[in-house]
Amino acid sequence: MISKKTAYRLLLAIAVGVALPFLPELLAQGIGPGTDLSGKLGLAGGVSAGTFGILLIAGLLTAATPCVYPLIPITVSIFGASKAESRGRAFGLSATYVLGICATYSALGLFAALTGRAFGSALSSPIVITVLALFLVVLAASMFGAFELQLPSGLQQRLVTIKGAGFLPALGMGLVAGFIAAPCTGPVLAGVLAFVAKTGSAVLGFWMLFAYAFGLGIPFLILGSTGARLPRGGAWMEGVKTVLGIALLATGISLVRPLLPAFPELGLTSRPVALIAALVAAAAVLAGAINLSFHGEGREKALKGALLFALLAAVGLRFGWLGTPKGGVSLFHSEGPAIAWGKDHAAALALATRSNKKLLVDFWATWCNACNELDELTWSNAEVRREIADHFVPLKVDVTADANKNEVAKKYGVQGFPTVLMMPCTEEKKPEPKPLVADCKIPGEDGPGRVVGFIDAKEMLERLRKVQ
Repeated sequence: MISKKTAYRLLLAIAVGVALPFLPELLAQGIGPGTDLSGKLGLAGGVSAGTFGILLIAGLLTAATPCVYPLIPITVSIFGASKAESRGRAFGLSATYVLGICATYSALGLFAALTGRAFGSALSSPIVITVLALFLVVLAASMFGAFELQLPSGLQQRLVTIKGAGFLPALGMGLVAGFIAAPCTGPVLAGVLAFVAKTGSAVLGFWMLFAYAFGLGIPFLILGSTGARLPRGGAWMEGVKTVLGIALLATGISLVRPLLPAFPELGLTSRPVALIAALVAAAAVLAGAINLSFHGEGREKALKGALLFALLAAVGLRFGWLGTPKGGVSLFHSEGPAIAWGKDHAAALALATRSNKKLLVDFWATWCNACNELDELTWSNAEVRREIADHFVPLKVDVTADANKNEVAKKYGVQGFPTVLMMPCTEEKKPEPKPLVADCKIPGEDGPGRVVGFIDAKEMLERLRKVQ
């Protein structure tokens, strides 16, 4: 008979092995069907509905760390939810407390986005991206126990003086709760804020931090509303911190990956690669990548470090960091010939005019993560490829060197990356003796022919058909 500890590791390993193959698609699910929210809200970093789900889970995991978890029943009792005379009042008090947490973090998200905009295009430069990635790695180290991030003790003591039963005290406690839990919320919060500052979207900043804060508040809401008992704390909390540390490391690596030399294409398609990655990740978790501690003996530290490296390598293999599988990283519809992207704007324009096809232009850069997601998850789709081959002349415009000086990008009014344009092109007659001049009708900001940021294959296919 296996022990509880072994059974827990086995279940965790199975969960990781099953989830990892589908993670790229999960993070790329569209935010809204048929609507280019990426363009309207400024979500140009590949952010999706899956991203908000991950942030919600990250908040929930943060609540299960040693800095927050022991405070949950104490905090609930202080603002009176556990002693309320009715379930409705208990829920109201708990919801007010959680609303206070959400208000604080959402305000931080707005601040990060609005101040981040001041840096403009500098936040897309390789140097800034590298610094940001290193910052995330340092924050991950804090989750592994290398050091602690916390407020000065004097300030913490002042913050905890807010007490008393009732809605106003509950709101006040919620407003300062995130700062009190700084040792565990700090690294994840700082990582999200750094990403939000890079995107510069106020709407994105607000809702990303709201999702994280709501996840953090879920245990308070459940305990305060139902009076349920929480499981006992223990070593599993260190495992939660390890999961958060891995997420921060993976985010940092994903930021700098486009800046590093590309690995050669893998000799396998996405499905066998996903299977290998899942098996390696599951084996690493089963051996103790999450459960072992960096606070133990030297042998345990070394083993945990090696297993963490194996787990990150499995994640990198699945996401294409170690070489893109044939047809891209998507598990679905990656068969068929690749899109025959042209490189010469004048030649593509002339071909689109002669062939009576529309011109499809993809503006991309090597430092642009969302551009790579578009290649790996959208342009790899077989239906998208067929639609482009039948009705479009595809052109890729590389703006890696200097986006502001790229003549084609300026001609079409391109601001953010990636931008995809789908345009009808015609020959315009000029007064003699000038020859015919080919030109395209540039799509408007809100039309289906202009995409800013990442969208999934389903939405891209809808847009390709609409513009016809």
